[in-house]
Amino acid sequence: MSRSVYLLFGVIAYFVFLGTFLYLIGFVGNLPGVPLTVDRGGPLVPLPAAVAVDVGLIALFGLQHSLMARRGFKAAWTRIVPAPVERSTYVLFASAALILMYLLWRPIPATIWMVENQAAVALLWALFAAGWLIVLLSTFLISHFELFGLKQVWGHMRGRAAAEPVFRQPFFYRFVRHPLYAGFFIAFWSTPHMTFGHLLLAGGMSVYMLVAIRFEERDLVTMFGPQYEEYRGKVGMLTPRLRRPV
Repeated sequence: MSRSVYLLFGVIAYFVFLGTFLYLIGFVGNLPGVPLTVDRGGPLVPLPAAVAVDVGLIALFGLQHSLMARRGFKAAWTRIVPAPVERSTYVLFASAALILMYLLWRPIPATIWMVENQAAVALLWALFAAGWLIVLLSTFLISHFELFGLKQVWGHMRGRAAAEPVFRQPFFYRFVRHPLYAGFFIAFWSTPHMTFGHLLLAGGMSVYMLVAIRFEERDLVTMFGPQYEEYRGKVGMLTPRLRRPV
């Protein structure tokens, strides 16, 4: 496969991700004009069937996202997939798992809570927007284009070897170790109308993220050793620590 084909594949994978990510905002927020969302568009089925399908979709996404991100899997996977497009392939599979969720999700519209106070509603929508903004900014702080595979295929196109990872703590990362996940937590839970289906999505994705953090941090300790362990001892996982550890 030529370098230009690698680059084209990486660009296509990136734009598939971008469209999928933007749709996720509408899906979670039930935004107007979005045909399939967490609470509307999909067929209404009996509660046990809806729960089974939705939990299965969350589990499928979580399994794909965590398994393909592990160092051991990557080592085996790059015997099949060329290293320059390994990340782009991961991004494409992650996007496919989300698209499958959008298409097959079964809404469960029973209301858990409904906020009526207009000031509180405005605050929750502001938090919803802030959560997605934190997610996006966090990706740029840790090299957005590397995270989604474009840097790898562009470097390969120019004949540059991949740089060794460097441990950094830019902006949000000085206060929490996983601001990207923190942003997702805020975005998934900030809604004035929490249905059972939305609660299932928010709860399921929260469980996945907590599990993913454990695996991710294990890899980071392997990669950076005592440097990351010291960082983990000083900085909170998802929220800032109020006091420095003694």
